[in-house]
Amino acid sequence: MPPTTATMMPTGELSNLSLSQSATSPTQPPPTVTFTDASADEAWVWNQIKAEAHRDAESEPALASYLYSTILSHPSLERSLSFHLGNKLSSSTLLSTLLYDLFLNSFSTDPSLRAATVADLRAARVRDPACVSFSHCLLNYKGFLACQTHRVAHKLWNQSRRPLALALHSRIADVFAVDIHPAAKIGKGILLDHATGVVIGETAVIGSNVSILHHVTLGGTGKVGGDRHPKIGDGVLIGAGATILGNVKIGEGAKIGAGAVVLIDVPPRTTAVGNPARLVGGKEKPSKLEDVPGESMDHTSFISEWSDYII
Repeated sequence: MPPTTATMMPTGELSNLSLSQSATSPTQPPPTVTFTDASADEAWVWNQIKAEAHRDAESEPALASYLYSTILSHPSLERSLSFHLGNKLSSSTLLSTLLYDLFLNSFSTDPSLRAATVADLRAARVRDPACVSFSHCLLNYKGFLACQTHRVAHKLWNQSRRPLALALHSRIADVFAVDIHPAAKIGKGILLDHATGVVIGETAVIGSNVSILHHVTLGGTGKVGGDRHPKIGDGVLIGAGATILGNVKIGEGAKIGAGAVVLIDVPPRTTAVGNPARLVGGKEKPSKLEDVPGESMDHTSFISEWSDYII
C-alpha cells in the first residue's frame, strides 16, 4: 500500500531514476505517436508522464516530493491515478486508503477503463493548447479526473453497488464542480475542457472523441421519467454554456455553438447555434462540416456563413 499523502523523496532518488522516454518540452507540439496495441499505447504514455514529472521535479524542486509521491514512486499509470484520485476525493469519513483500493481494483481488472484513460489523456494533450504535458493533465485537469472517477462510479452502478457509486458521484460534484450521474454512459477520447458546471443526466449517452466545454448541461425536460436525456454521437463538439434538453439525438460530427439551447435532434455534420438553436445554412439544406469538430475544436468557422452576425 503506497502512502496516502505526499512523502519526501529519498536523497538522490530523483537523479537515479532511469526513463526510457524523454519528455516533450512544453513549447513543442504534442506528440502524435500512436499504437494499435492498447498495452503498448498505455506504456508509451506512462513513460512520457514519468519523463515529464522527472523534468518538472528537476526544474522546480518545490514540487519534487509531490511529483515523486504522485507519479515517480508508482510502477504503473493505474497505481498513480488511483493514488491521486484517492487523495483528491477523500474526506474525513471517506478515507483515501479505501478509495485507493477501490480505484486500483477497478483500473487493474478492467483493460477498457485503462484504454479510456489513455485516450482521454491523449485527447487533452492534442486538443487543448493549454495542456502542456500528459502529466499536467493527469495531475491538474479536473475534467479529466472527474471523467476517470465517473468511469469507476459507472462500473459500480452496473454492478448494483449503487450507494457507493452515488457517493463517488457526490464527491466528484463537491471536489471538481462536475455533476455526472453514475448511470450515464460515456465513450473514450473525451475532453471536458475547463469542466466547471458540466451536468450530465442519468440516461445521457456520450460517444467517443467528444469535446465538451464548461457549463454544458445534458439534461431532462422535467416532464417524464425513463429515457429522458440527450444522446451525443461520436466526434461532437459542444460549446461553452450550451444546454441540450430531453431525449434528443446530436448526430455524429455535429457542432453545438456556445450558449445554444437545443430541444430537437441535430443532424450529423451540422452546426446548431442560438436560443432556440437553429441550423447554420437552414433546416432544409444545412451546411455540412468536413472536419470532426470534437477533434478539431473549431468553434467559430460557421460565422462566415452566418449573415446576420454583426458587431
